[in-house]
Amino acid sequence: MVGVNKKRVRIGMVGYKFMGKAHSHAYRDIPFYFNTNVEPVLQALCGRNEESVREAASKMGWKSYETDWKKLIKRDDIDLIDIVTPNNSHAEIAIAAAEAGKHVFCEKPLAMTLEQSKRMLEAVEKHKVIHMVNHNYRFVPAVQLAKNLIDNGRLGKIFHIRVTYLQDWIMDPQFPLTWRLDKVVSGSGSHGDLAAHSIDLARFLNGEFKEVSGILETFINQRPIVTSSSGLNGKGASDKTGTVDVDDTSIFIARFENGSIGTFEATRFAGGNRNGNRFEINGEKGSIRWDMENMNHLEVYFHDDEPGLQGFRKINCTEEIHPYAEAYWPAGHSIGYEHTFINLMVNLMNGLDKGFSPSPNFTDGVRNQAVLEAVELSSHKKKWISISDLLN
Repeated sequence: MVGVNKKRVRIGMVGYKFMGKAHSHAYRDIPFYFNTNVEPVLQALCGRNEESVREAASKMGWKSYETDWKKLIKRDDIDLIDIVTPNNSHAEIAIAAAEAGKHVFCEKPLAMTLEQSKRMLEAVEKHKVIHMVNHNYRFVPAVQLAKNLIDNGRLGKIFHIRVTYLQDWIMDPQFPLTWRLDKVVSGSGSHGDLAAHSIDLARFLNGEFKEVSGILETFINQRPIVTSSSGLNGKGASDKTGTVDVDDTSIFIARFENGSIGTFEATRFAGGNRNGNRFEINGEKGSIRWDMENMNHLEVYFHDDEPGLQGFRKINCTEEIHPYAEAYWPAGHSIGYEHTFINLMVNLMNGLDKGFSPSPNFTDGVRNQAVLEAVELSSHKKKWISISDLLN
């Protein structure tokens, strides 16, 4: 229920499956945990299958539903369009929403190509609407603590950043050719799906990329064709096969504007890794490391610790002093994946209240897309690619 005397932002969300569920949950829980001047209203959910979207709207608490996103955008009772559709529809929906004067919240990666992302940024800036892109891992309290330590100089000059995002859910050759394995729909494979998060974390923590050199590889080139919408569960495959035209793994090295260097690996073929989103950063005064599979902890090492007692210490980032933690439970009571979306969307609500686009916004999305595209170009041309050359 919307609070008394609070601004209301009426949301129209396009898409309703994995990310739709995560976004819906977060909108509903914002008022429970945080005091904001703006409260979200789940106004309308949109999807192509009327029976499915009606059921989803009822289950997740949406007031109404549509089966045509163009009709959703035209509604005068919608203030914000939330895009959780496959990658190939992000640009068209976001640009149309901006032109209609709607604020835009979009899933990552922002677009299929760098040029497409630039047009999206141009549209939201031209029509002066609030915009944000969903990189929820920034908003883990432990990651926020890592950012604070770096910004406050506790690590000193940064030397290395190494980031991996390892999964294993498509290792079975019989896993079907879902939309995430179709370049026409997804744009890329593990690179856009997983490395996009790694790139954003690196930019957030370590600053801008200068140049990259990488390779993309596909291990299984033929897979069973999908007979029904199978999402991430691998169901609904036929006896016929189709060609996989996206990468199964993405590996690249990078130089950063601050003089540090980085290594990045994203794959869906790392057996035993369900969601191995990890980073380690080494500086002249200390190091930090984090693992999403143990998301409430940040490991910290400082060079000036007493000899004999040096080594990584594990910080449980659930105390009130840690970013966002005070909104939840007493110290030692863990939060989970779903809370990362709540934390991000609190920033979105504050941006809507005060009239600015919180980071990560479409500007961040364009820079993320530039790095993604640079790695693809590097893999194709077998050479280092400058990020500024692509952005200019």
